[in-house]
Amino acid sequence: MTLVFGMLLDALLGEPKWLWSRIPHPAVLMGRLIGWCDDSFNTGDRKRLMGILTIAGLCIAAAILGWIIQLAPGYLLDVIVLAVLLAQKSLVDHVQAVGDALRLSLGDGRRSVAMIVGRDTKDMDGTAVARSAIESAAENLSDGVIAPIFWFALAGVPGLLIYKITNTADSMIGYRTPKHADFGWGAAKLDDLLNLVPARLTAVLIWTVTGRPYPKPIIADAPLHRSLNAGWPEAAMAHGLDIALSGPRSYDGKIKDYPFVNEDGERSLGPDDIDRAVAVLWKTWRLTLGLAFVLATIVRIL
Repeated sequence: MTLVFGMLLDALLGEPKWLWSRIPHPAVLMGRLIGWCDDSFNTGDRKRLMGILTIAGLCIAAAILGWIIQLAPGYLLDVIVLAVLLAQKSLVDHVQAVGDALRLSLGDGRRSVAMIVGRDTKDMDGTAVARSAIESAAENLSDGVIAPIFWFALAGVPGLLIYKITNTADSMIGYRTPKHADFGWGAAKLDDLLNLVPARLTAVLIWTVTGRPYPKPIIADAPLHRSLNAGWPEAAMAHGLDIALSGPRSYDGKIKDYPFVNEDGERSLGPDDIDRAVAVLWKTWRLTLGLAFVLATIVRIL
């Protein structure tokens, strides 16, 4: 029942500011460690090799730390670690904040969505703001909720920590920039591998809770996405809400002409569509919680 209690604790408390304003969040500590590795080892002519060794070393350290945590008597520490590293409540809060801000004004919506996406936001219209928030909801449901749950269920705290350190590394050094194209290659490839199953599982869960009868459009549209894995939850969300996601957007002042996912879906989006996406987040969470409870019951019986 560790997984069930961890999910419930995260959904109840999220990321309390009174705590994380006093001590650094584990994800912040991971980021500092990865930043130090980047400064220390991203040099010389063998950057790809150094990057591979770096992510391997980080994963080994994460596995050892997870093993030590699991040595503690009882399951309370496991529950706390899982709850801290899950992001259901914080994800919902951040996505809903965009919808609430957009209802106030376009400027408020732009400022709010800029906190959760990396694309240019200053020239976004209301539809672009809403679309960005919904895309973030789908992608981060996979990265921040379903994938950590999957790896915890499969490999306990070591699996959870290996996933989180890899995902954090990918978000920091996994981009194909001149600085990180080689050094971050190993982190990016490992993150793709670790998300291969969870991303598709997330799509199945979204498809289930939205009640769409045919999964074939999701299977057809997911490969249109620029990301190997993010296309699956985004395609499921797009078809589940009957809206168009992805499409052209601006990064660093340059327009990227990405294709739409579910291009025949509704393209004029607003705060109400963000509300519908948030409802899908909670429905998916409840289904996952139910599956976790059933799994825990079966394990206890066996």
